[in-house]
Amino acid sequence: MNMTYKKPDENFNRADFLIRKAAKGGCDTAVLPEMWNTGFLPKSNFEALLDTDCERVKSQIGSLARELNVNIVAGSVANIRNGKRYNTACVFDRSGRLVLEYDKTNLFYPMGEDRYFTAGNSPCTFTLDGIKCSVIICFDIRFDNPVKIASENSNLVFTVSQWPNVRVNQLEALAKAHAEKYGVYYAVCNSCGTAGETVYGGNSLFCGKNGKIIAKAGETEEILTADILFD
Repeated sequence: MNMTYKKPDENFNRADFLIRKAAKGGCDTAVLPEMWNTGFLPKSNFEALLDTDCERVKSQIGSLARELNVNIVAGSVANIRNGKRYNTACVFDRSGRLVLEYDKTNLFYPMGEDRYFTAGNSPCTFTLDGIKCSVIICFDIRFDNPVKIASENSNLVFTVSQWPNVRVNQLEALAKAHAEKYGVYYAVCNSCGTAGETVYGGNSLFCGKNGKIIAKAGETEEILTADILFD
C-alpha cells in the first residue's frame, strides 16, 4: 500500500478500496502494512493523527471483514490508549471479531520511535480458519525473542512493516532466514511511497517453510497473492 503521509482519511479510504479489490479476487486473508493510517513517523501535529484505542480500525476494518467474509490482518496503526501512544496491530476474523491486538515490542530508535511510542509485550498467537498465526511489526524481525516466540508457536508469521527502500534487501533476507530456521511460512507486507524524506521499499513477499520465496511484489503499490497448503 502506498500510504499518504499524515492523511488518515485518505489512507482509510485507500485501505478499504484495496481490501475490497483483494476480496473480489478471492483472497481468504488480506494484509496491510505498518502504520498505514499515518505513514512513519509523523512528529508534528502527531496527537491529532492518532487512532484512539484503535476505535476507527475496529469500526471500519472490522466491519469490512464481516461484510466481505475475509480475515484481515490490519497491519498496524499509530494509536493512543490510556494516554500512551502505541504502534498497534489488529487482526479480525471473517465475522469481524477482533482476534488479536498487539503493540510493537521493539521500537525503531534510529528514527526516534521510542521517543513517541510505548513498547508493547511479546507477540502472541491467534487462529484464522484453523491455522495458528502470529504478527510481528517491522523492527521486531531483527530481534531473537519476538521472532522465536512468533515462529515457534504458529504456522504462519505475518510481518507488517514500513521498511526503507535503501535496506529492503535486509527485510527479505531476514524473512527467508527465519522461515527456514523455524520451518514456518512468512508473509511480509511492506509499505511503498514516501513519508517525510524517507522512501519505502515495497517488495512485499511470501516465503515458504524452506526459506524460498513463493511470491514477491515490486517497489510500487500492488495486490500480491499466494496460495499455500498447510500440512
